[in-house]
Amino acid sequence: MQIEKILYYLGIGANPVSHLEKIISGIGGFLSIFLIIYISSLFVGAEEAVYIVPSMGASAVLLFAVPHSALGQLWNVIGGHLISAAIGVACAQWLPGGGIAAAASVGLAIGVMYYARCIHPPGGATALAAVIGGPNIHALGYEYILTPIAINTVTILLVALLFNALFRWRRYPAFLIAKESGLDSAHQAYAPVDHANFVYALSQMDTFIDVTEDDLLKIYQLATGREVNSNSE
Repeated sequence: MQIEKILYYLGIGANPVSHLEKIISGIGGFLSIFLIIYISSLFVGAEEAVYIVPSMGASAVLLFAVPHSALGQLWNVIGGHLISAAIGVACAQWLPGGGIAAAASVGLAIGVMYYARCIHPPGGATALAAVIGGPNIHALGYEYILTPIAINTVTILLVALLFNALFRWRRYPAFLIAKESGLDSAHQAYAPVDHANFVYALSQMDTFIDVTEDDLLKIYQLATGREVNSNSE
């Protein structure tokens, strides 16, 4: 019992994911970052690539370990990286060097991503790299947004789309799995928890919840379906 309390306080929850799923996630991450490293090296060189690749590595965790995460959907990845890249370049060019520009790039990126509805944690690293990166990155100026950030973003999204498509339960983006699992009709089948109710419930928590409405509906569908099946036995 004491161990359970310790795990709870540490935030260590149950891990029901199969070994196959974990292996698949790792393979997807490997493939995506292998391509990202190669592409980044072409544009900024191997030395400066070490500043850029980590943010894409963080994106890979979302796209391949939790492909249905609300933080890893198309607009989150695209907007999160590109907007943050623009903010990072602006801070590097217009603010005093050192800690002020670096800290401002991350802080502003977080705020703008919130307002643009594209919160993507790796975006903070993308903004930061534009400030603390080497001379080759600084020399790019706003071209940094296109090469290599936009190209890397498109690359990792294409890998996520194609790789996850090989596995029916991992369709990416999330709306594809919603269509296949019949969640579009679930909005009507479970009227007591319709869209408006979810929006209201989430607004009362006043914090960003990293789960999509479709995932919540799926959980509710599975839970109530189990209850019905248990009662019928």
